[in-house]
Amino acid sequence: MEPRHILVILPTWVGDVVMATPALRSIRARYPSANITYLQRPNLVDLLAGCPWFDRVESWPPRGWSGLAESAALIRRLRAARFDLAVLFPNSFRTAFVAFLARAKRRVGFDRDGRGLLLTERLKPLRRGRAFVPAPMLDYYRQLVRAIDCPDDDERLELHATPRDVATLDARLNTDDGRPIAVLNPGASYGVAKCWPAHRYAALADGLTERLGLHVVVTCGPAERDVADRFRAAARRPYTLFVDPPLGLGPLKALVQRARIMVTNDTGPRHFAAAFNVPVVTIFGSSDPAWTECRHPLERKVMTKLDCQPCMKRVCPLGHHNCMNQIDVELVMAAVDELLERGRHDARPVEMRA
Repeated sequence: MEPRHILVILPTWVGDVVMATPALRSIRARYPSANITYLQRPNLVDLLAGCPWFDRVESWPPRGWSGLAESAALIRRLRAARFDLAVLFPNSFRTAFVAFLARAKRRVGFDRDGRGLLLTERLKPLRRGRAFVPAPMLDYYRQLVRAIDCPDDDERLELHATPRDVATLDARLNTDDGRPIAVLNPGASYGVAKCWPAHRYAALADGLTERLGLHVVVTCGPAERDVADRFRAAARRPYTLFVDPPLGLGPLKALVQRARIMVTNDTGPRHFAAAFNVPVVTIFGSSDPAWTECRHPLERKVMTKLDCQPCMKRVCPLGHHNCMNQIDVELVMAAVDELLERGRHDARPVEMRA
């Protein structure tokens, strides 16, 4: 019997949600008549706004004592929905426990974090010995939807900028000089080990403006005021910089969609470029590109090759941060030049190493 009510528990990181969009699209295509509810973090609600794959959204309550009443209310609402199927994208025990408490008849997810007994269908993650094998989240999510009889042959990332997103961006951007936009994203909420130095982003911005005539727009997250301050101090001219308040995920989608090119650390908004088919240069430090590979033909990866890399740490455990400090501005500019010259219709994945 086909499921009529489906609960989809979404990933918790911005980039992972974007990488889940092929799977989310596939669930809707396979079950077009089902009522689909997404359970997601409240700060990510705007991320999938405009996407036509769900009917209702529930948000996670706060953790701890302050969220107990809201948690109980959430479980009551989920039980009342009588879900035939729960699809768990995150690997946490908490998500499986919530699906169990919601009394979903089928609970499908990866057997990780000690939650196997709470799942009705347990998928095996890729392992080499006791370690997990680095593999694109795209492939993990494809395995997940195959388990519920969904097609997995379309791996395009997809986002939608709503009219509200566009209007908010226009009100804050406050410019119409006709120059192509270059979006720089110098922060990373995961940790400073993933950040290329802000003063080098400033030098890159100067080069993009002076050499290529681009309109540089810099975006920083809610906790990245210090990154913005270092960028301002090093730049030779003022730039459009969204930090106080930050732009927000909805208008950020609209900004990236409008961009000629994006330069970013390995962080969530990187995947916006893939979703809108915008050229993007991604600078890698402590992280392993294998986990977040999105197979975007207009992406150029810039990285070093050190014995300590990738360490996957939030802060460099050796104190030198050479994986980022050894990447110079000229290498990143070369990746930008190559992408802009190649254009949208003749692209191939390339890695550029320091």
